[in-house]
Amino acid sequence: MNPQRLGLIMHGVTGRMGMNQHLIRSIVALRKEGGVKLSNGTRVMPDPILIGRDATKIEALARAHGIERFGTNLEAALANKDDTVFFDAGTTQMRPTLLAKAIRAGKHVYCEKPIATNLNEAVEIARLAQSSGLKHGAVQDKLFLPGLRKLDMLRRAGFFGQMLSVRIEFGYWVFEGDLQPIQRPSWNYRSEDGGGIILDMICHWRYVLDNLFGQVQSISCIGATHIPQRWDEAGKPYTATADDASYATLELKGHQGERVIAQVNSSWTTRVRRDDLVTFHVDGTHGSAVAGLTDCRAQSRVNTPRPVWNPDVRQTMSFMDQWQDVPDTETYDNGFKIQWEHFIRHVVEDAPYRWTLPEGAKGVQLVEAALQSWKERRWVDVPQIAL
Repeated sequence: MNPQRLGLIMHGVTGRMGMNQHLIRSIVALRKEGGVKLSNGTRVMPDPILIGRDATKIEALARAHGIERFGTNLEAALANKDDTVFFDAGTTQMRPTLLAKAIRAGKHVYCEKPIATNLNEAVEIARLAQSSGLKHGAVQDKLFLPGLRKLDMLRRAGFFGQMLSVRIEFGYWVFEGDLQPIQRPSWNYRSEDGGGIILDMICHWRYVLDNLFGQVQSISCIGATHIPQRWDEAGKPYTATADDASYATLELKGHQGERVIAQVNSSWTTRVRRDDLVTFHVDGTHGSAVAGLTDCRAQSRVNTPRPVWNPDVRQTMSFMDQWQDVPDTETYDNGFKIQWEHFIRHVVEDAPYRWTLPEGAKGVQLVEAALQSWKERRWVDVPQIAL
């Protein structure tokens, strides 16, 4: 039986994330697999049209991956009734306008995060999506990382007992551009272009904290622009106006009603000496665990060693060896691809889906609370959003 076609408008996929994760490792991969399998055993084949501003880039990308449809005319793409889903991975500043235009054209919408640069626009687009009756979703890829899925399995099994605290350490050194080539776009470090690590990462931490560890209640945050001058893609110096590091403490209401403290450090100005570029350390009364992108190690209450504090003697314990690996119990596919499969099933057969635009708005809410905390140098409460 031939698979059912799903027309998909993909906007802004010439960028690093849109091209690698959403196009190549998700949609192209799904097409090679014969489409997305539905609950009744039939399949849905995504048929994308790539839309962007640079005709040369779009055509080269499409031809490199066997995609027949591409162009620069977004209005014409939205007018095509045969394409029912719109996806955006372009600039955050343009996103609310593009999503609204797609919704008014009758398209289901799916987009990268953040869904907007401010809460008012995020709430407005979430309300429009909800009232439209169309399907909508925001990328929450980190929930599908193998390391975090293992952490969640431990939580659901009751491994932690009463959860006490969470520490998230994220980041690496992004080269300034004078000595070594930059490995992130220069706009990331200009606030006027939608840059800043608080806007980029705090919306990620919102859905990770809410889903795995507890509902965010309040935040205290300080940001910093540690590197005031950087060099752009053309090798020209510019003033960095956006924050390149943030240091936050949050209060959570745990899944059992307990008070959980989260410490979250995000930095593009740190050199890595830990297991991974991001680590999640969870402590509980019955056990602790540390996860990276793929691996997770745990230490239970009965296996907790008794270290001795003695500053006069070199430490003989190998603390890293005192943890047990949480094994791979399944094959872990690409997290972006997994969420694409969920969204396509949601569109085609109305399968349950909870990673919606209102959930994306929560991430923007926490960004604003973090920025407010930094500006006013105080704790800021994070109430429920009225939608």
